[in-house]
Parts: sequence; C-alpha cells; structure tokens
Amino acid sequence: MKKIIVVTGASSGMGVCFAKQLAVENPDELWIVARRKDRLEDLKKEIELENKTSVRVVDMDISGAEGARRLDSVFLEEKSRGDFAISVLVNNAGFGTYGEFANTDVNREMEMVDLDCTSLTGITGFALPYMKKGGRIINTASLASFMPLGNFAVYGACKAYVLSFSIALAAELKPKGINVTALCPGPVSTEFANVASNGARPKVRHGLSPEKTVEHAIKASRKGRLYSMRFLKWKIQAWASPYVNRYLGAWFTFKYCKRPSN
Repeated sequence: MKKIIVVTGASSGMGVCFAKQLAVENPDELWIVARRKDRLEDLKKEIELENKTSVRVVDMDISGAEGARRLDSVFLEEKSRGDFAISVLVNNAGFGTYGEFANTDVNREMEMVDLDCTSLTGITGFALPYMKKGGRIINTASLASFMPLGNFAVYGACKAYVLSFSIALAAELKPKGINVTALCPGPVSTEFANVASNGARPKVRHGLSPEKTVEHAIKASRKGRLYSMRFLKWKIQAWASPYVNRYLGAWFTFKYCKRPSN
C-alpha cells in the first residue's frame, strides 16, 4: 500500500522544516501543500536531491471549508488510483494578526479562523479514513493556546481551539493506534511576525530555532506524546498558566505587551 506524508503550510517557516525532516522517513510520496507554487517547487527539488523520497507539490488555497474540500478532492483522486495510507499528517498552515481587536481588519480575523480552525478540522476529518494503526497527526497550536492574550485575541483563541481539539482527538484515536501531538511553540524565527504585523515587525522577537522546534515535535510524535514544547522556558510558561487569572493575563498582555501592526 502506498504510504504518504502530508504537510500543510509547507512553503515557509516550520512547514519547510517539517517537510525536510519527515522526508527521512522515506514515504512513497511526501505531499507539500501551500499556495506559493514557486517555493514548493524549490523545496521539492531540494528534498529530492537529498533523499530518495518522491515529493508531490499540491499548490492550492486550503483555507476554510472549501479549502479543506479541495484537498479532500486530491485524496479522492489518489484513492481512485489505488489504496494508500496517510502515515503522517502535519496541520501546520496558519497565520496570526497583531494588534487590538477593535483596530484590526475583521475580514482578516475571520480568514484566520477559517485557516487556523476550520481548515485544520476539515482536513483532519477528510484524512482520517486513510489513516491506520501507527499513523500520526501533528497539529501546530501555540504557547498562546494556554491563556487569552490581549493584542493577540483571535490568534490565541484559534490556537486554544487547536489545542483542545487535539487533546480530545488524541483520546478518541488512541484505541485505533493513531497518535496526536499538539505542537505548542513560543516565539520561533519564521516570517510569522512580518505577516502578523503587516510588515511593522519584520522579525519575531526572541525567536528560537524552527529546526529544533520541529525536530522535537517529530520525536514527540514518534513517541506518542501529546505535547511538544522544545525549550524549557516554554514548558515553564505552559505549566504556570493555570495559576494565572485568565482575565488578568489578558489585561496585562493588552496593557504591557503591545504588538505593532500597519
């Protein structure tokens, strides 16, 4: 049976790291999914040059319910050619927005919910029929999922959904032998801040290594662990979050943790 690994959000940041590092598992095909075809083609060449893995570029907008259905149509097309199994699904596609909610573009905020929550949910549901015992799902949540954050309200809420969904899904899929891991990183050196701030903050402040973050997530996934937080300070923040009043946490971050946006 054909073995496939699927990575969404594979055109940049941690998505690129996931694609490169999972290629060593030697699937029959590695599907890299994102909108930016030129970047995917460059990544395909790089991976195939270094590995025996065949890489398939899936360039499409997977945002929202319609986006998830677009990827499902690719699954159905593959099924028509013969049986296949998704050995690893990485739901990494997503973005955030900086700034006070009242001052941000509400359409952009809704687009974030569509991609970070609706798309992830739909793609997971459409992929599950092709997953078997030993299969793994990695969902990119965030350290922001543990507490409401001012100036980051919708993103934190979206990632809280991803974390809650991942934990419940892990419980449901354990009897089937499918592991679910929630990746909950703090600041990582990617283009996240540039997108979230519309260019006002070109780089993530105090960003840590995306390669090490992804490496830890893959190892955690292989071991069947529920959470992945590579660095000690992230683990301490997650551990401490239940002891902080949620409203006070949101007020404090709104007051003192300003996030610029154009």
